[in-house]
Amino acid sequence: GAHDAPENMARDAALLQRCVDGAPEVVVRLFTFEPAGITLGRAQDPAHELDAARLAASGLRYAVRPTGGRAILHADEWTFSLVTPLGAEGWARTPAEAYERTGRLLAAVFRHLGVPAELAPGSPRGVGAPRRRDGAAPPCFASTARHELLLEGRKLAGIAQRAVRDALLQQGSLLLGPGHAGLSDHLALSDAEREAMRAAALAGSAEAGRWLGADRSLERLAQAWAACWPEARFVRAYGDFPPRS
Repeated sequence: GAHDAPENMARDAALLQRCVDGAPEVVVRLFTFEPAGITLGRAQDPAHELDAARLAASGLRYAVRPTGGRAILHADEWTFSLVTPLGAEGWARTPAEAYERTGRLLAAVFRHLGVPAELAPGSPRGVGAPRRRDGAAPPCFASTARHELLLEGRKLAGIAQRAVRDALLQQGSLLLGPGHAGLSDHLALSDAEREAMRAAALAGSAEAGRWLGADRSLERLAQAWAACWPEARFVRAYGDFPPRS
């Protein structure tokens, strides 16, 4: 379903803790942000990255993700989280294997929907440091890591993950439109830096919306996901999920 940024991150953190506590199954959560919101990587400092006055003026909410990576404005996107135990019975044995398997699955899901996505060769070292000393870090969609998705040579999806003991959480943003480029309006930057970052985000990213047409529902994403991962069992969850004490 749809939730604001703090609630979405709280739900993913609860799913990760549930897995750490011994829940054996792989869980995928498909969701959106309503209203749009910002998430920061867990190593990022909101006081360093964000412009508090601009956030207050816009009313935009933010949260720090349980995973790493860089800042994202979640708008015009599908979002997913995947939680799994690591090992023979889980989604993968190692975080690196899980990252590659998820990338390949997402590429298949988009192609099933008629979107010609492909895996990025990227860099095995990822997108680099999450912050700078002299200002806000580049946004997530300014660069591409290995096994993330490309569309016409530009970044379509970003995935961040975190392993805690033998449990793994992945979080991913799948771009449907250009809303993510508005992130620069809320970062601790000069006006010139803000415009340059917006331009870089738009130039480096691609959106699946023009291939998808009017139906951008989570149900459509779930159906494609299930078609590409036939052993999955999808349900619509109501109420307080995951359960939290």
